[in-house]
Amino acid sequence: MRTSSRLKKPIVLLTQSRRLREVCGAHVFDSLYFFFFSPLFFFIIFCFFFLTIALLSSVFVFVIFFQNKSDLSSTSGISSSSRNPNSMARTFILWLHGLGDSGPANEPIKTLFRSPEFRNTKWLFPSAPPNPVSCNYGAVMPSWFDIPELPLTAVLVSPKDESSLLKAVTNVHAIIDKEIAGGINPENVYICGFSQGGALTLASVLLYPKALGGGSVFSGWIPFNSSIINQFTEDSKKTPILWSHGIDDKTVLFEAGQAALPFLQQAGVTCEFKAYPDLGHSISNEELQYLESWLKHRMQSSSSSS
Repeated sequence: MRTSSRLKKPIVLLTQSRRLREVCGAHVFDSLYFFFFSPLFFFIIFCFFFLTIALLSSVFVFVIFFQNKSDLSSTSGISSSSRNPNSMARTFILWLHGLGDSGPANEPIKTLFRSPEFRNTKWLFPSAPPNPVSCNYGAVMPSWFDIPELPLTAVLVSPKDESSLLKAVTNVHAIIDKEIAGGINPENVYICGFSQGGALTLASVLLYPKALGGGSVFSGWIPFNSSIINQFTEDSKKTPILWSHGIDDKTVLFEAGQAALPFLQQAGVTCEFKAYPDLGHSISNEELQYLESWLKHRMQSSSSSS
């Protein structure tokens, strides 16, 4: 008589179970058997799994918390430092080139200003439109306004028609107004210019209705006569001027720069005049280095008062 296949497996298992009972002892075997197949065993496994997940989660939260805390402490250290460059107010520097030059050709100048105070500084180097220039026999070239003759001396020779100068001033004022409307404080606006750009810098600063951060003139001159002083506002007179001039300048003579001192003194404008020996009609690294320190001082003073 054949045994059914369905009965073979239970018989084998029962036989193995009996052998284990004989080897291990009935009491130990029964204890282990009921333990591993009891609800208590599954509960212990569940608790172990849950505690493992909880422990890993706690470690993860702990790491994230202290990492954020260290980041916050380092950030607070930066902001709490006295006048850190990152906390400096935004500044705007407008650079006006000389006759026949262009804005892009002067852009490398900003790379020389590496102090941290200039991290929040916006630079702009516009180009003058092409215009006929009287001192060059009417030749058309990039020019902010007309220049009657060269070289320029201590005798002020105002253009017969100042409309081109005033138009250039209006354009500069429009640039300044746009930056101020964008949120920059007028005290953080600076205008710098070389030669013809320096003359335009002076006119733009003195004819602007508000006090600006400062104006820096390199080898410039006074492009109008003294009668225009009546158009200076009390606020515009508060804008400080830095005047840098080469003693060996043969295009805008050194005496033309010196003539600005009594003119500005009469107008009630503060001007610091710097003379540079052996320097012709150009800008030296020494001048730019001093300009950097001059601007830094004014930026720090503006930030401390804001």
